[in-house]
Amino acid sequence: MHELGITQNIVAIVSEHAEDKKVQRVLLEIGKLSAIIPDAVRFCFDICSKGTVLEGAILEIREITGLARCRQCGAEIALEKPFGSCGCGSLQLDLIAGEELKIKEIEIEEVCV
Repeated sequence: MHELGITQNIVAIVSEHAEDKKVQRVLLEIGKLSAIIPDAVRFCFDICSKGTVLEGAILEIREITGLARCRQCGAEIALEKPFGSCGCGSLQLDLIAGEELKIKEIEIEEVCV
């Protein structure tokens, strides 16, 4: 399960940016073509965040649909797998979206003094 290592890195990156402030929410964008299973990341997040500033934080995951552009006709087509064919019959596709893994937002607890 490579999601454990990925989630450990996410926790480390967010912890560094939080600068010892309590993190309340993290929003990730995970492409459907990235070979990363969102449910596995959710499971690992609870384990990896224990004892860190992310413990108890809400993890939101937005899945990004696969999208490709046909080299023959220029059409953009949605993809469920990292390969496919265009309506024009071409198999020559350039992936535009769907492989990403981004930490899109971090919500940090604001302390009033």
